Amino acid sequence: MSRFALIKAVLGPIMRLMFRPQVEGVDNIPGDGPVILAGNHLTFIDSIVLPVVTKRQVFFIGKDEYVTGKGLKGRLMAWFFTGVGMIPVDRDGASGGVAALMTGRRILEEGKIFGIYPEGTRSPDGRLYRGRTGIARLTLMTGAPVVPFAMIGTDKLQPGGRGIPRPGRVTVRFGEPMEFSRYEGMDRDRYVLRAVTDSVMAEVMRLSGQEYVDMYATKAKAA
Repeated sequence: MSRFALIKAVLGPIMRLMFRPQVEGVDNIPGDGPVILAGNHLTFIDSIVLPVVTKRQVFFIGKDEYVTGKGLKGRLMAWFFTGVGMIPVDRDGASGGVAALMTGRRILEEGKIFGIYPEGTRSPDGRLYRGRTGIARLTLMTGAPVVPFAMIGTDKLQPGGRGIPRPGRVTVRFGEPMEFSRYEGMDRDRYVLRAVTDSVMAEVMRLSGQEYVDMYATKAKAA
């Protein structure tokens, strides 16, 4: 049994009891081959709920600080997060975005699922913010379809992404796969990248019911 299967078998029932996830459209995720899951990001537990409700393992980028902690707590966190599919990347500095992009490309070229939050960070106020174009680069470079998803209610259980989440019900809603083969070879065209990204975010907005804000979440947080 793989570490992912072990974690899901042991902790999956606990997570389901705690968060009582209502899952819609999970069969929209292809059963094999590369897939990009792109969704909104409300709070820390989004990345814990997502692996519980999907049949295939989802790989995603995470802060390297999640796996570099000291002591027993640090080792347990590293074991859990790398086990469920987190790939630690130092995203700070000029090379951070490139490292994340290349990691996602490698995952997809191996025929796996790569999860991404196009907003780039958690929403500061529950609204949906402008997506960054890395999602468009990935789908155009690899040909992988994009399955949009929406987390609904996770921020109510863990406001601000801090502290121990309280029990409650969350909804995870998956949309139909989106493919952009018509833009093949245009992964360096900034207008195409923006159009692809905006179309994905429009579908995430439809699934989540969130208000859309046409600015980056990082800028909103800095204001």
